[in-house]
Amino acid sequence: MISEGILTYEDEEKQERYDRAYLRMAREWSQLSHCHRRKVGAIIVKEGMVISDGYNGTPAGFDNCCEGDDGATLWYVLHAEANAISKVARSTNNAKDSTLYLTLSPCKDCSKMILQVGIKRVVYAEMYKDGAGIDLLKEAGIALKHLPFKDE
Repeated sequence: MISEGILTYEDEEKQERYDRAYLRMAREWSQLSHCHRRKVGAIIVKEGMVISDGYNGTPAGFDNCCEGDDGATLWYVLHAEANAISKVARSTNNAKDSTLYLTLSPCKDCSKMILQVGIKRVVYAEMYKDGAGIDLLKEAGIALKHLPFKDE
């Protein structure tokens, strides 16, 4: 039972089960990406409902190739969370007070978008090479949870 904002062990256990389930969904969604270097998935959940999803890839109308001939990611490839946030912006919903589930922690640019749309919690499975995005979210008071994938 939740009392004055304090979670009991049972509440924490239940939340972790949901967090892991949504992260599995994000991982499954990441498999839709055409990127070869890294496939990333995102799920946005609000009030117990998935309100958006995304994966890293090119903008609509572009060829699905994410890397150039040199193997580097093309500059216009969108990150998974940017795609998910953009989809919410096109809908009648909003991401205020939602939770973002990511297979990879956000970069600094995506972290700015996360703050601007009012996402209150971020759960991620792997750490991005640059921790500046996580540092920004911490500084802003966003609830963060690193929940690595278990071998399943």
